[in-house]
Amino acid sequence: MRVAVLLEERCKPNSNAFAYLQKYSAMCERECIQVEGNKCKILESACPVCLTRAKHCPDDAVKIINLPEELDTDLTHSFGANSFRLFRLPSPRQDQIVGILGPNGIGKSTAINLLSGAFRPNLGNWRDTSPEWEEVISTFPRGELRDYLGQVAEGGVNIAVKPQYIDKLPKIFEGKVSDLLDRVDDRGEVEELSKIMGISHIIDRDLAALSGGELQRVAICATLLKEADIYFFDEPSSYLDIYERMRMVRVVRELVDKGKRVLVVEHDLAILDVLCDLIHVIYGERSAYGIFTPPRPTRTAINAYLDGFLPEENIRIRDKPIQFLRGRTRGEEIGTPILKWGGIEKTLGDFRLETGEGAIKSAEVVGVVGPNATGKTTMVKIIAGEIDPDEGWCTMDANVSYKPQHVRAEFDGTVQEWLDSELGGKWRSGEFHTQVTRALQVDKMMELRAKNLSGGELQAVSIVICLGKEADLYLFDEPSAHLDANSRMEAAKAIRRTMESNEKAAMVIDHDTYFLDIVSDSILAFQGEGGRTGRAVGPLSLRKGMNLFLSDAEVTFRRDVESHRPRINKPSSRKDREQKSSGEYFYAD
Repeated sequence: MRVAVLLEERCKPNSNAFAYLQKYSAMCERECIQVEGNKCKILESACPVCLTRAKHCPDDAVKIINLPEELDTDLTHSFGANSFRLFRLPSPRQDQIVGILGPNGIGKSTAINLLSGAFRPNLGNWRDTSPEWEEVISTFPRGELRDYLGQVAEGGVNIAVKPQYIDKLPKIFEGKVSDLLDRVDDRGEVEELSKIMGISHIIDRDLAALSGGELQRVAICATLLKEADIYFFDEPSSYLDIYERMRMVRVVRELVDKGKRVLVVEHDLAILDVLCDLIHVIYGERSAYGIFTPPRPTRTAINAYLDGFLPEENIRIRDKPIQFLRGRTRGEEIGTPILKWGGIEKTLGDFRLETGEGAIKSAEVVGVVGPNATGKTTMVKIIAGEIDPDEGWCTMDANVSYKPQHVRAEFDGTVQEWLDSELGGKWRSGEFHTQVTRALQVDKMMELRAKNLSGGELQAVSIVICLGKEADLYLFDEPSAHLDANSRMEAAKAIRRTMESNEKAAMVIDHDTYFLDIVSDSILAFQGEGGRTGRAVGPLSLRKGMNLFLSDAEVTFRRDVESHRPRINKPSSRKDREQKSSGEYFYAD
């Protein structure tokens, strides 16, 4: 089954793609390629010659997809001719947490909307805006998913959704945290859940004044306060540190103990691993199609995803597996110091930051870890020259390239024009284009307007711009935010390759353990009380630094015997107790 998918944002009037399709629209008696006014269309029954012509359309505006014939009966939803198609759905299960793992832009949010009843599956008949539930349900095999959809059709399912982009929350609801929580509280537990989620101290603040981590905790709390049969959590770990992520895991798992169904979309694989009972992998092509696989045990699903091969489907979803280097160490002889600091002190309001002495060498990547609001971003800003320390010293004979925590697209133009204005032609050069631009799939965003980029797209472009600038030290503040799991690994590898091949150095603040494990040579660990005190320790070796950080968080990791990926031990499990008693918090080989 060959399907043509037309990306409208790349095929607007006056674009190269539009002119190309217009040229070939009259060259076939069957009129396989049609242009009517400002719209282009490719017939589903287009002849092979016209499909080949469409495949060569400029700017990758047309995708010709070869799909297995058996999927023809599994088409769940389509948004129109030459538009996105979703095949199959994940299955919410009673008393279990079901995870969804896959790239952005291939149907995860669409699936949540379908399962929540926001709109009905049209089974590919996109002209039918209100299909009959009875017909829809009859196409699904007997089982939990079919029974669940029957309940949705009868209006017998109460649903609670924690949205993906929590930074939009203040625009949707203006007012204090307490006002929002009181409005959604079905259970009379605002005070109790506020304490559990650690937001009691911000209950009287306006939503617009909250940080990303605070907004995330408020959004999770608001979702938990609703009395529902099924709970959807879309990226619940974003902006949270390891303490807060493990707290989120505990409170979400308590829903299962109450007999609820839970569906989670999450890109932090360590959190997905410890949170979920089963996982649906979704694969496909961005903006073209998405295919849900049947559920697998959590460990099996994540290992298959990292390997890039789904054995049951006999499908390869990635050219190369994502590998974790076991016991990687870097010697003292690497590079020469390009940055040194000592005795730094900085007071900002009620918060005070202190550091010991430290240094960063060329060809070194320093991962920066610690609880939120303990001074990580403050120190990076001091190094970047954005703020001055009150005490101490920082010597650096280097140019700095800085990607801030919150990235915004203020450029009025396309991504290609933005890259040209920032980097000239460097983003097109052979090695950089292959290892950075293409690896992060920014090469597929060239015709998109910068101001219309999604959070993940904007993050990827910002990383490319940061790495593309001539500098000796590269500073990244939470580069994994909004990126899907695959893009996170590609970003980590791009940063490592750039530092190693060009003998440059980087500091990377992040909360994703997989990301840090791939990107880091050493660790700068922050300790303290969030919002009050912070102290930087290190840089230390990767293992020592993570061990120090995780011992404070009372979380232990082990290495998976097959993939060597870090896995969180379930709290109070035998492995967790053994590693804590031996003082080995970051994997014991």
